[in-house]
Amino acid sequence: MSPALGTRNTGRLGATDLAVLESINQHRLLSTHQIHTLHKPDRSRRWTRQVLARLREAGLVTMVPAAPAGLGLWLVTARGADAIETIPSRSEMRRRVYRPYVAIGPLSQHSIAVNEVGIAFVKAARERGDGCGPLAWRHEIAHSLGPPPGRRQHEQLIADALLTYEEIKAGRTTSFFYRFIELDRANRPSNELAAKLGRYADLYRRTVPAEHPADPPEPVWRKSYPVFPSTLAVLTNGSREQLERRRRVVLTLYRQDRDDTLDISLCLLSDLVEQGPFAPICRTNHAPDEPVNWIGETALR
Repeated sequence: MSPALGTRNTGRLGATDLAVLESINQHRLLSTHQIHTLHKPDRSRRWTRQVLARLREAGLVTMVPAAPAGLGLWLVTARGADAIETIPSRSEMRRRVYRPYVAIGPLSQHSIAVNEVGIAFVKAARERGDGCGPLAWRHEIAHSLGPPPGRRQHEQLIADALLTYEEIKAGRTTSFFYRFIELDRANRPSNELAAKLGRYADLYRRTVPAEHPADPPEPVWRKSYPVFPSTLAVLTNGSREQLERRRRVVLTLYRQDRDDTLDISLCLLSDLVEQGPFAPICRTNHAPDEPVNWIGETALR
């Protein structure tokens, strides 16, 4: 955080206050409980409420009391977005200011669920000594697929989120994972979710001409990622029986139309929150009947 930010725009706010402000900005909407879990789970809830009170008094955030399950949701104000833009090293470069009424609409349920996914990984990393902090995921990452045959307008594939996770052993990074996150609230037909997952294969195969004509075409995704991210689809908003059936149907449809070039995993949000990503809570396109964790292992490590 820039020291000038605290002095010029936010008065007596400290580094932790500003870290909370940045996470609210990046994740669009966060509940008090989510903020507490992300930043200081070892402190009292009163501490978290004091941080949020300071941010609200400074005019940087506002709270909407009407939300799913009666939760209060926090979002940045225009002034808060102005303050965030003075941080050169901020993770989220896009400016997004939502009006309070948006927080009580469909966006709130979707955003809060996506953030629950990210928080499950933050908690797992904290327990294991890995790297996955409050800013480890970003919402709505758009990718151009180019124009479809016979058309000029480019298609876009928008991932609900992109999450990064750093596995650390003996003080050294041993693996670095990228995941596209698809949050499914069971509000669209199963075949549409399967088709959306299939479009990641389209992104994987899409190429652009190389800089030198003699060179082979280059994958579009290499401009953004050192390796192509796997996809984790997280299902919610239904009974366990309904969601497990939906998972089976989606995997069956996906396997009918696509090859197994990519890794596609599906899990239930309730399992992810309660057991964590390293529990065998996922089913994959490679082995739809075998429970594995988020990186494809069959047993806890």
